[in-house]
Amino acid sequence: MTTQVIVLNGGSSSGKSGIVRCLQAVLPEPWLALGTDTLVDALPAAMRASDGGIEFAPDGEVIVGPEFRALEAAWIAGVAAMARAGARVVVDEVFLGGAGSQAEWLKALSGLRVLWVGVRCDAAVAAGREVARGDRIVGMAAAQADLVHRGVSYDLEVDTTHAEAMDCARTIAAHVK
Repeated sequence: MTTQVIVLNGGSSSGKSGIVRCLQAVLPEPWLALGTDTLVDALPAAMRASDGGIEFAPDGEVIVGPEFRALEAAWIAGVAAMARAGARVVVDEVFLGGAGSQAEWLKALSGLRVLWVGVRCDAAVAAGREVARGDRIVGMAAAQADLVHRGVSYDLEVDTTHAEAMDCARTIAAHVK
């Protein structure tokens, strides 16, 4: 069975999005790129600052409510359905709940061939990227650098602290069957 889904998990500004673009360039077949930012961008504006939706605190903490969780579960099921329908999908994720977040994806992706990839980056380096980007809440990268990996199992890990996105993508592509 060939790999149908690649799940990249890492904190904010760890380099996941760059790796995804490079994967799309180096993998021989077309792969869709979907991620948590895709979901957040699709939310109504009112859910981006409500107790039931998703909130970004001034210190970088991300707080999610029950309405967000319900939509997230539907979105995860939808991503799995696309893979079952034949689309190859690279998922750019941030497991804020660590192992619990991975469990949700494991359940939805049951029966599919998945490559689980941890994207690590030194918290100070990610924080520097966060400031340079200018589109993130300062503190988010440092807060998430280790949190998102707690209890999560991977097939492969890459570290973008000193490695370029293309090098990481080539390492991941070598594990795609």
